[in-house]
Amino acid sequence: MALLGTLINKFGRVAGWNNVQVVMLGRQVEGITALSYKDSVEKENVYGAGGMPVGRGEGNYKAEASITLLKEEVNALLLALGPGKRITDIEPFDIPVVYKYKNFMLKDVIRNVEFTDNGVDVKQGDKSIAVQFTLLPSHIDWNVAM
Repeated sequence: MALLGTLINKFGRVAGWNNVQVVMLGRQVEGITALSYKDSVEKENVYGAGGMPVGRGEGNYKAEASITLLKEEVNALLLALGPGKRITDIEPFDIPVVYKYKNFMLKDVIRNVEFTDNGVDVKQGDKSIAVQFTLLPSHIDWNVAM
């Protein structure tokens, strides 16, 4: 018989969607259904004499991100911008992402984000309208001190 509070593995309770907090333009975003971000560095083996690499070359850094917001969240952003403004008109801003665990928090920051597109995809039978946006970040800071 297992005791209450006994860990089932070395990680214990793991983070899920309900542990993620996203702040955008100074306010916690509630109408968010998805967030994706990653970065990469071009790397390749460098060859010289023989068939094995003699070194490794490194190229450019690249960050990518996307966010899916409920239409009501998009509407709030548009209303804050004022008439005639587009979501792509928003100046670059940071998106802090906080992962809340029982005993600590971890924070990543998606830096200098801009919206690159806008649109709506809705069809008969939808119970809500979610809009996916491609974001253009400059870089991502991982595991930022809180």
